[in-house]
Amino acid sequence: MLELSGLSKHFGGVKAVDELDLTVNEGEIVGLIGPNGSGKSTTINLICGVFGETAGTVRFRGELMNGKPPHQRLRAGLARTFQNIRLFPNLTVWQNLWVAQNSPQDVSARGFLPRWFGATRRTRREIADLLDLADLGHKDDELASNLAFGEQRRLEFARAAATRPRLLLLDEPAAGMNQQEIADLSRRIHRVRDSGVTILLVEHVMELVMGVTEQIAVLNFGRKIAFGTPGEVQRDKAVQEAYLGASDPGDGSA
Repeated sequence: MLELSGLSKHFGGVKAVDELDLTVNEGEIVGLIGPNGSGKSTTINLICGVFGETAGTVRFRGELMNGKPPHQRLRAGLARTFQNIRLFPNLTVWQNLWVAQNSPQDVSARGFLPRWFGATRRTRREIADLLDLADLGHKDDELASNLAFGEQRRLEFARAAATRPRLLLLDEPAAGMNQQEIADLSRRIHRVRDSGVTILLVEHVMELVMGVTEQIAVLNFGRKIAFGTPGEVQRDKAVQEAYLGASDPGDGSA
C-alpha cells in the first residue's frame, strides 16, 4: 500500500527525516512513534505532499508520488487528519462531511445540482454513516466552531474517512483526549480498518498505539531505530532508551 525508500527531508543542516525506509501493507494498522522532534509529522507531510522530499521516494499502491501536489494524492486515496484540528469552522457538522465526500467523480455520476444540494439518497446515507462513526448525529446542524474539543476531534476523523481513502494517516488523533475518548477512538480506528482502509498512526499515547497496531516503526532524530510488533518494540533496548524509558519498559508509558 505504501513504500518509503530512503526518504529524507533536510531543513538547512537539520535532518528532520533521514533515509527512512518503511513499508505499510494493505489492511494493516501501523504505528509511527518517537520522541518530540523525531520526524513523525514531517514524515506524514512528506507522504501527503505538503513538503517536498530532499531525497528518496514515496510510492502509494505502486505509483510514484514524488512531485504530486496534495490534492492529487488525496484523489489517489491518501487522506489525513492534523495534529492541530483544521475543520471548516463556519460550516455545520453535516457540511464538513459533505465537502470532504464531494469529488469530480460524484458530480459526473450524479449530476451537479443534486450533488450540490446533497439530494441523492447515497450521499445522505453515506453522511449518516459518518455521523454515526463520529457519534455526532445529534449535532449535524451545529457549526463546527461550536463543538467541544473532543467532538471536533471526532468530526475531523470522520471528515478524513469521508474522502473514501485507501490509506488514512492519523497525526496524533488522541491528543487532549481522556481515557473514555481514547477507548472510543480505538473502536473507531478498528471500524474504519474493517471497512477496507489501511491506517498509519502517529501518536504519543502508548495505550492507543500498543492496543490497535500490528506493527510499529520507531523514529529518533529522523532515523528509524526499530520496527516490529508492539511486544518486540517494547522489548527493544534502543527504543527503551530513546522513547519508552529504560527503567520500566513493560509499563507501556512514554
